[in-house]
Amino acid sequence: MRALWPAFAALILLAACASTPRERPQPPRHRPPPTRPAPPRPPPAELMRLDQLPGWREEDHRAAFDAFVQGCGVDRSPDMAQACDLARRLGRPSDETARVFLESRFRAQRVGGEGLLTAYFSPEYQARFSSNAEFSAPVRPRPPDLEMVDPALIGAAGSAKVAAVRAGDGYAPYPDRAEIEAREEVQPLAWMRPEDLFFLQIQGSGVLVLPDGRRLRAVVAATNGLTFVGIARPMREEGLLADNNTSGEAIRRWLAAHRGAEADRIMRMNPRYVFFRMQDDDGREPAGAANVPLPAGRGIAVDPAWHRYGGAFWIDADAPALSGAFPRYRRFVMALDTGGAIKGQVRADLYIGHGEAAGIEAGRVRHDLRMWRLVPVGPDGR
Repeated sequence: MRALWPAFAALILLAACASTPRERPQPPRHRPPPTRPAPPRPPPAELMRLDQLPGWREEDHRAAFDAFVQGCGVDRSPDMAQACDLARRLGRPSDETARVFLESRFRAQRVGGEGLLTAYFSPEYQARFSSNAEFSAPVRPRPPDLEMVDPALIGAAGSAKVAAVRAGDGYAPYPDRAEIEAREEVQPLAWMRPEDLFFLQIQGSGVLVLPDGRRLRAVVAATNGLTFVGIARPMREEGLLADNNTSGEAIRRWLAAHRGAEADRIMRMNPRYVFFRMQDDDGREPAGAANVPLPAGRGIAVDPAWHRYGGAFWIDADAPALSGAFPRYRRFVMALDTGGAIKGQVRADLYIGHGEAAGIEAGRVRHDLRMWRLVPVGPDGR
């Protein structure tokens, strides 16, 4: 450990002497910012050392460091840019050096009270280029009549553009899921099982596997702009699933077993609809709203009205509501994505990874959440 300190100290001094951090290009956002007014900001909490965080000593500090390096270029604020530049010049440090770096360059600041942790994943689904009784749901491209307009044109509030369709001399909100699904799609990108398409739209992207072995990644091209509505609660209220058995896995099984009018009625309780575009699957993790690949188990989706993309956080989540879930998630994470259901200050959606196992784990995450924002500091700890 002593042998590592001279190089580490030199980098600290070099960062302290830099007059201007290197600028990094602002990545494009895949999703528009929220239209609601920014929430009032509570007074900031006191700063604390990272070794005072619950579970910090048991953390995989090297994995935390790697996640930071992967996502830190998104936040271009001077303090974060300086910490990012220093981390990248450390190369591939040991776990101990990674811990020392993080503890010396960050302080933790509690965010709000308790909130909710959920999780998501990048699914892999079977698909076809022609429809049949099983593969009956078209993967729709962005329709030509969908326009992004000022919200005032459809009587909505906010400043971000919204999805609309021409109606006479003006515009109307874009149709909901039920109306879109009633249309005949003349040029579908592919055909999927209805319940698989529904979950692909919730996840936002995924890999479609064709019978000949080809793999195509479906990514969001547009949405109809309507608010996401979860179907777990109405399924519980109707007695279709038990209170502690509304995981994604359980919901998908029910939809598959009741494919047709019964499942369609449940899925149409969520009016939000997602349109896709196809690209080659390069085998990498998908990019989030910050336009960088999501580190599996270390990337979170947040509400951008509260948190900046590229920010570092510590999460501590327990008391799972769903059966079969891991009891606790404690780890360093990077805010690199958002989603239609991610609203509020203490709200995070943890990206688990891709494939079936990740999907099973993600579908069981519904934990009480506590969050700390990790604030970059200078070499003197200020």
